[in-house]
Formats: sequence, structure tokens, C-alpha cells
Amino acid sequence: MQKQTGFTLIELMIVVAIIGILAAIAIPQYNDYITRGALVEGHTNLQQFRVRMEQHYQDNRNFAGAGLNGCGAAAPTQTTYFDYACALGAGNQTYVVTATGKLRAAGFAFTINEQNARATTAAPAGWAPTPMPNTCFIIRKTSC
Repeated sequence: MQKQTGFTLIELMIVVAIIGILAAIAIPQYNDYITRGALVEGHTNLQQFRVRMEQHYQDNRNFAGAGLNGCGAAAPTQTTYFDYACALGAGNQTYVVTATGKLRAAGFAFTINEQNARATTAAPAGWAPTPMPNTCFIIRKTSC
């Protein structure tokens, strides 16, 4: 009689169980990693917009202009994951720029103003620390 080779059903079930456990851990971590990558667009564009607004202020002594929503700087060009809005304050001497998430960044909202005050104003469940930070941008789950 010839000896049979191969795997038993128990061995195959153990391998499938191990792969299932690893997938249950890895897939959510990967999704969070991809979301964090999308958040970078909002952070970067807000900071660059603030610099352009300061340059406009140096030339014009106010923040008003022909840019985004009447602000002095043009709207960001890379807008895959965020929509941007600018609101001028009293006498065009203050402003607040808001980035509102879409697609992979849906549920997130960040703001920055002329004093470089950064704030996370909205975040999906599980991402927002308690209380919501009003002095920084969220960069990963529950932390700035």
C-alpha cells in the first residue's frame, strides 16, 4: 500500500482560521492608514492657503480679494478629498478657512485662521478624541 501525501482537513481549517484572524486585524488597520493619507491633503492645503493669505495681506493690508469666496488667495488646486471655503471677518482683517472632507475623508472638517489657529471641527465616530481638539488637526485616530 502506498503512503498518501497531502494535508488533512484539520490542517487546512487551522490555516484558514489563522488567515481569517490576520485579515480581521490587518484590513481595518489598512483602511485607517489610507484615511490618514487622505487627511494630509486638507492639512497641507489649509497651511499653504494661510501662507498665501499672509502674502496677500502684506501687499494689500487686508485679506479681501478675488480668490476663494472673496478672500485674497486662490482656492487650492488639489481638491480630491476636501472642499474649501473662506469667510472674511470684520473689516477684512480676519478670516477662517474651512476644509470639509469628502470621499475617503468624509466626516472630517478642519479650520485655520489668520493667527494660525488650527482646529478639528468634525470627525467621524471613532476618530475624534473627547473632547474634540480645538488647537490641532487630527492626524490619526483619537490624537493630533
